Amino acid sequence: ASNNTAVGYVALGANTTGAENTAVGMQSLDANTTGSSNSGMGVNTLTSNTEGDNNTAVGRDALQNNTTADDNTAVGRSALAANTTGTENVAVGKGALDAATTGNYNTGIGTGALSDHTTGSDNTAVGRNALGSNTTGDDNTAVGKSALVLNTTAGSSVAIGDSAGYSQTTNGQNVFVGKSAGYYTDGYKNCYVGFNAGDAMTTGD
Repeated sequence: ASNNTAVGYVALGANTTGAENTAVGMQSLDANTTGSSNSGMGVNTLTSNTEGDNNTAVGRDALQNNTTADDNTAVGRSALAANTTGTENVAVGKGALDAATTGNYNTGIGTGALSDHTTGSDNTAVGRNALGSNTTGDDNTAVGKSALVLNTTAGSSVAIGDSAGYSQTTNGQNVFVGKSAGYYTDGYKNCYVGFNAGDAMTTGD
C-alpha cells in the first residue's frame, strides 16, 4: 500500500494493498483492504468499504455501507448511506439517496432528494425532496422543490418546477413543466406545460 492518509480512530485500520486513499474521521474507511483512490471525510464515512475504488464521501455516515461499488460521490450527512454495490451515483445534501442500495447512475442534489430510493437507476432529482418517495422507478428527471415527490415506481417522467407532478405515483411517461403543473395527476402519457397546468386532472391518460 502506498500514498494513503489516515486521521482518526481506526481510520484505514484494515488496509492491506489499497493505495491513494484519504480517510479523515473516526472509523473512516476502517474496513478497506484493497480499495484505492477513495476519500472519506467524516465519522463512519465509507466505513464498510472493502474493495470499492474512486469513491468520495463527505459528511457523517456518507456512503457508510458501500462495500465494493466504485465511482460514487456523497456529500452531506447520511448521503448514499445505504449504498452497497450501486455505482456512479451522486448525492449532495443531507439524506440525499440515503436509502439507495444497488441502483446505478442516479443523481440527487438537495436535502431529501431521492431519499426513499432503493434500486432504481438513471434518475435525476434536483431540489429539496425532489423524487423523495421514489423507490424503484427508472429514468425520471425532477427539478424543483417536491417535484415528483410522491413518485414510487413510475418511470420515464420529467417534472420541472416547484411541486410539478406532485401526485404521480405509479403511472409514468408524463411531462410536467411549471409550478404545480399536473399537481394531482397520476395518469399516463400526459404533457402539461405552464403554471398549474392540468392541476385538476387526476387519472386521465
